[in-house]
Amino acid sequence: MSFEQIATVMGAKTSYRLHPDAKRYTLRDNGFTETNGGNYQLIRPLDATPQSKEGFKLKITVSKDIKTLKMSITTANGLKAVNIFKDDKQKMSQDKFYFLMDGMISRGLFEKV
Repeated sequence: MSFEQIATVMGAKTSYRLHPDAKRYTLRDNGFTETNGGNYQLIRPLDATPQSKEGFKLKITVSKDIKTLKMSITTANGLKAVNIFKDDKQKMSQDKFYFLMDGMISRGLFEKV
């Protein structure tokens, strides 16, 4: 998966892009960590309980120039992208995804497209 100006997760109806005012410290303040390649990455569980290790994870990577991003929802080990929007069994994970994204939008990190 390559970096894009506008990104979304598999199956979601909403797309996101980086807010023009987003800076390195904004990313760090929102839990992003710098990777060895200089990019910024955030991994958040979409489980009912954060201690659970078997649920899905939201994975967002922002390029080091803070212009492009990529995002996906993966299995617990992070190796395979999954679509949590294909049925209502994953309603709680869907709600948590939108809650996390809305929080980052309100902090000036992303904006809906």
